[in-house]
Amino acid sequence: MPRLTILVSNLRGITMKIGFIGLGNMGGPMALNLIKAGHSLTVHDINPESATAHREMGASWAESPLELASQAEVIFTSLPGPKEIEAVATGPEGILQGIHEGAIYIDASTNSPSVVRRIAKKIHESGAEMLDAPVSGGPVGAEAGTLAIMVGGNESIFERVKPILEVIGSGVTYVGDIGSGTIAKLVHNATSFAARIAVQEGMVLAVKAGVSPSNMLKVLREAAFGKQVLLTHHIPELVFKGDFDNVRFALGLSHKDVSLALELAEEMDAPLEMAEKAKLVIEEGMSRGWGAKDNLSTFMLAEERAGIEVRE
Repeated sequence: MPRLTILVSNLRGITMKIGFIGLGNMGGPMALNLIKAGHSLTVHDINPESATAHREMGASWAESPLELASQAEVIFTSLPGPKEIEAVATGPEGILQGIHEGAIYIDASTNSPSVVRRIAKKIHESGAEMLDAPVSGGPVGAEAGTLAIMVGGNESIFERVKPILEVIGSGVTYVGDIGSGTIAKLVHNATSFAARIAVQEGMVLAVKAGVSPSNMLKVLREAAFGKQVLLTHHIPELVFKGDFDNVRFALGLSHKDVSLALELAEEMDAPLEMAEKAKLVIEEGMSRGWGAKDNLSTFMLAEERAGIEVRE
């Protein structure tokens, strides 16, 4: 296999030969932004028509992932899921069969950590490198180049390609070893979707109880939930330090508030299932004698079950 070693400390200002596989709602605009930034792109997709705009802007077309990998210094994939990614990366006509020694493969898909690590092991054995770099921000963020990108893998490799990642994202974060980017993305999405369900149930309850949708939305946006004080202050100041006696809002008061909301939901015959689950967790914390501690003391329940502590 021919050697293609990238020795520079980073790739800022350097035009690269980039391969991009997967030109859908996310990958398509990401690849276009790389072309606009001056990089030389070779593209591939199971639907050749999806590459029309890219080819009109000067991109080359590859008939297979193997052919694409043989022409690229940096290779991106943006694909639907683990099955497709593994087939494209390690199949008979896959990236692994054509990748150069010293090249860098970046998977920007939402993948499985175990699949990422399995592919990365094979890529590394071939003499190339791999980063998992899933993205968040949707098609709008992909088009604007403002995606959040969570990156796992060798940190020195990350630093080399960071300027390329900054073409497609405005929030590029190195998370840790290979697979860490994918873990962060999965946790982000699971947390986000759970919060969305809580919001949709809360909005329905508010409207049924007589509050206008716009007014309820304004309250959610302007009060503690919308200001994200949990992320900006409470987790770093309390949880990371394990200081649940530094009370911002007591667990007992949380129990009272959630109980009152559930009473309202029953009265209005409206669903509030996420709050019901929250009440069960709060009550377990109360049974431990934590009622006077901060409401985030329930972190210790999840930590206990997982056998770890969330501390820094």
